[in-house]
Amino acid sequence: MKKIALSALLATVVLSASDYNYEVSPMAGYLWNSTSNETNLNNGGAMGGVENHTVYGLEAQINNLSSVIKPELSVLYGRDRVTGASETTGVLTTMINGVYQLENISAVTPFVKGGVGYEWYTHTHPNDFNGLLLDAALGAKMDITKNVALKIEGLYMYKMNNSGIDGSNGEVHNIAALAGLTFKFGATETRAAPAAAPVVAAAKPEPKEPEPKPVAAEPVVVAAAPVDSDKDGVYDDADLCPNTPTCFTVDKDGCPIKATLHVNFAIDSNKIDSTGTSEVNGYSQFLKENPAYKVNIIGYTDSTGTEKHNQKLSERRAEAVKATLIEQGVAADRLTTMGEGEKFPVATNATKEGRLENRRIELELCH
Repeated sequence: MKKIALSALLATVVLSASDYNYEVSPMAGYLWNSTSNETNLNNGGAMGGVENHTVYGLEAQINNLSSVIKPELSVLYGRDRVTGASETTGVLTTMINGVYQLENISAVTPFVKGGVGYEWYTHTHPNDFNGLLLDAALGAKMDITKNVALKIEGLYMYKMNNSGIDGSNGEVHNIAALAGLTFKFGATETRAAPAAAPVVAAAKPEPKEPEPKPVAAEPVVVAAAPVDSDKDGVYDDADLCPNTPTCFTVDKDGCPIKATLHVNFAIDSNKIDSTGTSEVNGYSQFLKENPAYKVNIIGYTDSTGTEKHNQKLSERRAEAVKATLIEQGVAADRLTTMGEGEKFPVATNATKEGRLENRRIELELCH
C-alpha cells in the first residue's frame, strides 16, 4: 500500500510577527538658545536674551500609515526669564515631522526626522513674535521591553525673527538634547496558516501466529516499527530520496520538490551573511550527493523601493546564491536563476519582521 506524505517549506509555521501602530514618548531635556546673550532690551534683542533652559513635552508617532515615512506630532514647552526682566518667559513649540527609521541593529533602532513647526511666546521681549520654524533631528530608540524603549535625540530648530539686531540678522538657532521613554501600543499581528500535518499510512498488521506443530511451535514474528530517518513523512522502506533536508517539500516517494531559503538579506543588498552562507552550503552538499537534480534559483525582495529596482535586486540575489553553490562544487550547468522582485509576498510588508520574511530565495528542483 502506498503511503502519502506532505511536509512544509523551510518556515513551516511563520510565528506571529507583531508591530505597533502607535508610539507615545514623554520627553525632557535642555535647550541652547543662540540669542541667549542678546541682553540689550532697549534696542530689541532677537529674543530679548532668553537664557538656555530646560524643556519637556510629548511626541506621538503613527506607524501604520506608511512603511517608509512615519508622521509624528511633537510638543515642547520651556520657561525662563528674559535677561533683565521680572516676568517668566514661556515658549510653546509644536512640530509636525516625518520620521524615517533605519534598519534596527540588535535592539537599537536609529532614526532621522524633519518637518515644520510653530512657536508661541508669553511674557517675553516686545519685539519677539509667534512664528513658523523648521526643524531636523536624529536619534535612536533602544528596546527595554517588547513595548517600551529608551528614546534619545538631538534636535535643531531654525526660526526667522525680524526683530534681530547686533549681527543676529533676525535668525534664531536652537539646539536641544532630549531623552525619554517610548511606549508602543496598538499591536497588529500576521500569522501564516500552519502547515498540514503529515498523513501516514497505517502500520502493517502483524501476521497471525502460525498453527502449532506437533513437534515444536514456530516463534511469533512481530513486524518492526516503521522508521522515517530524514523526517520527511515517508518511511525509509519507500523513500527513494533518503537524507532529504527538512526544508524541502517532498512528493509521495520522498523526493524533494522545492525549498525556501531565508538568507536574511539586508535592505537593498544581495550580500549573503555568514549564517546564510552556512545554509546554502547545506543545500550544496545535498545537490552534490544527488547529481540527477537541476535547480532553478528564484530571488525575492520586500516592497521597499520601486518595483523596477526590486526586480533587478531579486535577480542579483539569485545570482549571489548561484555563485555560492558553484564555489561549493555544484556544476554551473545544473543551476538557473530568475527574479520575481516584490511579487508573491509570504508575509506583510508593513512590519520589519514581515519584510525580512519576504527577502528570500526559493529553490525549485527538477530531474
